[in-house]
Amino acid sequence: MGHFKSIIGKSPSLDSLIRSARMVAATDVTVLLKGETGTGKEVFANAIQKESGRANKAFITLNCAALSESLIESELFGHKKGAFTGAATSKQGLFEAAHGGTLFLDEINSLPLSIQAKLLRFLESGECLAVGDIKPYNVDVRIIAATNSDLNKQVEAGEFRRDLYYRLDVVPLELPPLSQRSEDIEHLIIHFLNMMAERHSLDAPKLSKQALNVLKDYAWPGNIRELRNLCERLSILLAGLTIEPENLPGEFIAFNNTIKLPAFSLPERGIQLDNLEANLIHQALSRTNGNRSKSARLLGLTRDTLLYRMQKHGLTFTEEQ
Repeated sequence: MGHFKSIIGKSPSLDSLIRSARMVAATDVTVLLKGETGTGKEVFANAIQKESGRANKAFITLNCAALSESLIESELFGHKKGAFTGAATSKQGLFEAAHGGTLFLDEINSLPLSIQAKLLRFLESGECLAVGDIKPYNVDVRIIAATNSDLNKQVEAGEFRRDLYYRLDVVPLELPPLSQRSEDIEHLIIHFLNMMAERHSLDAPKLSKQALNVLKDYAWPGNIRELRNLCERLSILLAGLTIEPENLPGEFIAFNNTIKLPAFSLPERGIQLDNLEANLIHQALSRTNGNRSKSARLLGLTRDTLLYRMQKHGLTFTEEQ
């Protein structure tokens, strides 16, 4: 279980995710990792593989958005000599190379429909068919897939096969955005500052309390990848120094300024705090079409706290699909 322990953070959402991933790792079930870009889906795929019975076998990654339809078919399933112009020799595909191990298909939401059909065939029968061949071959490969978009919406739009979605979604694991892991931001920053300083043979910079508060308040649209990149930049430019708010990129300060709320003056006759809270929660839910996670972010709450307060006020809100 040491590979999951290397994942930085102790927020409730991350703890719950790691517990589920540990149980999944002990099985051979197909896994679908869901989450925004930069949330660490490949890190989790690696940890699941390393804690599985396939730990000593091949772990191969393919980004499905990186290749054209013709190239990705040959890359995954291989091709026979003469299958197409330029195919001077036969080529082994990633499925054969990963036999006995794990194949991680990142950004599977970008997989072309024709390739989706061939992947579904493998998941149902273990069979693969090389380009230009008529005889299928069998392999033993575990699939871990990842998506940064809502596959349900792609299914409804006819962009993703419903039957393949059900095959992949056996055990979905949702990675929370960094904005929902505020408790982890300080640990992650310290970890990356030290790691980058060591990588570049520099003294790690320190972080002032004011700068940390700015970073904690930031929305982190690029998630952990954005944080990591920032830490590498600061480790190089401010080696051995203390990071102050003015040392941070402009977008951090601009965002910090936009979230400053005007002082609220209590009316002479007072207010009904419960009614105000219920009204603000309802506004947040309306603005996000019922999305609990986004509403919690607007209100500066955790998702669990928002659900508790919705229950307290008797609020129900159906999320729009």
